[in-house]
Amino acid sequence: MIIQLQPDISSKQKETLIDKVNGIGYKTTEVKTQLGDYLIGIGKKDFDIRKIGQLDGIRDIHIVSDEYKLVSKKWKAKPTSIDLGDGVFIKDGEMAIITGPCSIESEEQIRNVVAHCVENGIRMMRGGVFKPRTSPYAFRGMGIDGLKLWHSIASEAGIKIVTEVMQTSQIEEMYPYVDIYQVGARNSQNFNLLDELGKVDKAVMIKRGISGTIEELLQSAEYVFSGGNEKLILCERGIRTYEKASRNTLDLNAIPILKAKSHLPVIVDPSHGIGIRSYVPQMALAGVMAGADGVIYESHEIPEKAYSDGQQTLDFAQSARLANWIRESFAMRKGFELL
Repeated sequence: MIIQLQPDISSKQKETLIDKVNGIGYKTTEVKTQLGDYLIGIGKKDFDIRKIGQLDGIRDIHIVSDEYKLVSKKWKAKPTSIDLGDGVFIKDGEMAIITGPCSIESEEQIRNVVAHCVENGIRMMRGGVFKPRTSPYAFRGMGIDGLKLWHSIASEAGIKIVTEVMQTSQIEEMYPYVDIYQVGARNSQNFNLLDELGKVDKAVMIKRGISGTIEELLQSAEYVFSGGNEKLILCERGIRTYEKASRNTLDLNAIPILKAKSHLPVIVDPSHGIGIRSYVPQMALAGVMAGADGVIYESHEIPEKAYSDGQQTLDFAQSARLANWIRESFAMRKGFELL
């Protein structure tokens, strides 16, 4: 069960509540986030919820049968809205567009991509400064100095930054320069990292694991939420299957399923999902029509010269067309929803 506590609950009221919940055979865990205080009760014994709900200090109480509690739509039916400031949101009813290179490479590249975003009304830029690479000899990013440079250029243009954090030691030094911490597919079950991200007051986007299930993605989000951070975004980026014709298999089924199971916004990543440049626009639009709240895709002035993932990266002309198509498809989807 999830018990949402009143902001002014007294210590005595909380103690009485915990004793009562423990008394029916449920283990209790207190969770304090930026937006509220909760008591999570875990157990299987049936009981009359009114026995708990009538106690002083309770704002709301829900029975949630899912293994993941706080990210479940069975508790919070209203979709979560992520406010990044300056009028930039990721939320149900709007279409977020995030683009940029796989890797942040140079000041010139940053300026070119920022200008591309501004020209096309895109308010969020993706890019990696710490890059997990299969080969230890591949370019692994510009590090914190690259992030500081990127932030100084992007913030001046009103562009929000989405970038990957790879380990707990990077969280604090990245904090002043990032708007969304991205947890990559390889780290989606790095529970130490997820625990620490639960302690920060910045948005976190969790990508589905390379072979991860929908349930595992939701459980990863539960780690961050239970640690204290409600500013969460789910990302479907494709999973590894036996198919070799594409880099991954973009699981479009996951988008409506995640939207049905969770109140968190869902982003689709067609670049990693298929890994083939010429098919990225089709998969992006398919994700929009499947119900995604946003699209994150890779773009570069000259993809053939990109330090990484050039084969799945759009050039600026292709990116501009896709951004328009995404908006048109979203408008069409909204029209369907009104029928």
